Amino acid sequence: MKTVPFGNRTAPAVIAGMMRIPDKTDAEVRELYDTARSAGVDFFDHADIYGGAMHVCEERFSAALQLSPAERSEIVLQTKCGIVPSQQMFDFSYEHITTQVEGSLKALRTDYIDVLLLHRPDALVEPDEVARAFDELETAGKVRAFGVSNHTPRQIDLLRTAVSQPLIANQLQLSITHSPIIAQGIAANMAGEEQSVVRDGGGIVDYCRINGITVQAWSPFQAGFFDGVFLGNPKHPELNAVIDRLAAKYDVAPIAIATAWITRHPAKMQVVLGTTTPQRVADAAAGADVELTRAEWYELFRVGGHIVP
Repeated sequence: MKTVPFGNRTAPAVIAGMMRIPDKTDAEVRELYDTARSAGVDFFDHADIYGGAMHVCEERFSAALQLSPAERSEIVLQTKCGIVPSQQMFDFSYEHITTQVEGSLKALRTDYIDVLLLHRPDALVEPDEVARAFDELETAGKVRAFGVSNHTPRQIDLLRTAVSQPLIANQLQLSITHSPIIAQGIAANMAGEEQSVVRDGGGIVDYCRINGITVQAWSPFQAGFFDGVFLGNPKHPELNAVIDRLAAKYDVAPIAIATAWITRHPAKMQVVLGTTTPQRVADAAAGADVELTRAEWYELFRVGGHIVP
């Protein structure tokens, strides 16, 4: 498995997302975990809200796996906080962050979280409160690294006015067909073209590259915003024809080509898998080691529905 820079260390280019495991049996969770590990994925992504209620998926993961201290030390556990579904709001207050981390530690049955992300931007954020929470969690050894999710460059800059720890990750939606964070820059200054509209505060991928922040691509196979996958989707015949041709060329499954399109980008991104099918995890992970040519990357971009002027 190819690795990418991640803070002061490296991490696999593919992450196993645990959002869809609440109804899985212990055996199914263990099979998913073992398949990921065998594919070189030792990085598992959670959030406090995953599972329909607070900490459900985190608890399901730890209960099913019963990790020994030695096995726990071999993997990276990442979780997120900041969304309050019951009140339809976001909360980056000191009290919420610290309370949710305690809940995640208990649910995951661990003494520390490797990476904590702030899940979605809180319009009422007070950077000093975030800094206070991060300092306390780091000093207590409860969280080892910090990052964000779905944040713009200026939102990150605002946090950095008070937060002293490096923000090492930004989890953003990205796939071949849903790639405004890449496509906008290619169509910049093209009046009247929808693709040229700035939606992320301006150049979030470039900003992350400049500042040593690893982009984690969520929903890497989604056609748009939660509207189904493009793989095998009859609404995307031209794209799937190209994917199938490249899959045959590289002797991998089509899902691997969708992974490879993201990992080919020089930003050295991570792909966050959401599937709970072990074979799909193995097939997708194999894409991290496929090096698409520049021409192939742009061909997929074009047939994914984007302008190359």
